[in-house]
Amino acid sequence: MSKLPGALQHVPFPVIGSPLFIVSNPQLLIAQCKAGIVGSMPALNARPAEQLDDWLAEITETLAAHNRAHPDQPAAPFAINQIVHRTNERLEHDMALCEKYKVPILITSLGAREDVFQAAHAWGGVVMHDIINNNFAHKAIDKGADGLIAVAAGAGGHAGIKSPFALVQEIREWFDGPLALSGSIAHGRAVLAAQAMGADFAYIGSAFIATDEARAVEEYKQMIVSSNSDDIVYSNLFTGVHGNYLSPSIRAAGMDPDNLPVSDPSSMSFGKDRKAWKDIWGSGQGIGAVKAVLPAAELVARLKREYFEALDALQASGPSRDTVAAQAA
Repeated sequence: MSKLPGALQHVPFPVIGSPLFIVSNPQLLIAQCKAGIVGSMPALNARPAEQLDDWLAEITETLAAHNRAHPDQPAAPFAINQIVHRTNERLEHDMALCEKYKVPILITSLGAREDVFQAAHAWGGVVMHDIINNNFAHKAIDKGADGLIAVAAGAGGHAGIKSPFALVQEIREWFDGPLALSGSIAHGRAVLAAQAMGADFAYIGSAFIATDEARAVEEYKQMIVSSNSDDIVYSNLFTGVHGNYLSPSIRAAGMDPDNLPVSDPSSMSFGKDRKAWKDIWGSGQGIGAVKAVLPAAELVARLKREYFEALDALQASGPSRDTVAAQAA
């Protein structure tokens, strides 16, 4: 495992709740942190932009109060996601607020920017940058990111196409810093598997859509519960960047999920005038493990239980190190 810097040292359970466009809010983030995992949300979810100040105040004050009341079980640190693409006209404003509240972890997406990394370091923040291949991983670390989020095949949102086995292996050949793995993780066994492959954290998003605190309509939550990997479509139509989406939501919007047109990547925009596909719902392939809408704390408790059950089963049934060594001799 990596030697973790800054706030990443203080995460009780090795999971980062990924920032969910529209869906993540302070209530979900706070519940995740109290349950012992990193809670996060995109800065752009605060609309209008001034709302981000209120949200960050609520988050920092609530978690500080929790830590005073529960010094033996403090909350995990939180993260804010910044889209650093050139069309994000709010980046400077939102970064200033992250500095004001000394956000402990910054998650950056859609471009590695040295100035953003340096700004976070100046207030003591740790930066995790999400990437979809080894080439982008090198660029992010070269520009000063502290850690990486490997977005592998099957992840929700703007997913890559690389196998998690290949992607983590290639990154670990040269990078020994903080590494999170994203891609179809919705069960405690998968959290343990991510660590076995060499990641420090599992990065989980879609499963948290089906939680009480998530800012998603009930139909979206129920579609997560009733769907599985067969219901996921990979397309770049909706944002200009390839991502995974629920085919029933595409069908409900009057389109054929099996025959979607290809978008021009230059149409990608994160400015105020971008087209909103609010009824086209994103999801990763791991949702077959999601069976009900739960409070976020119950979901984390399930992941922990499954994780330790899997660990115990592996230790009980797997070959010992001595056995493997004897067979190899």
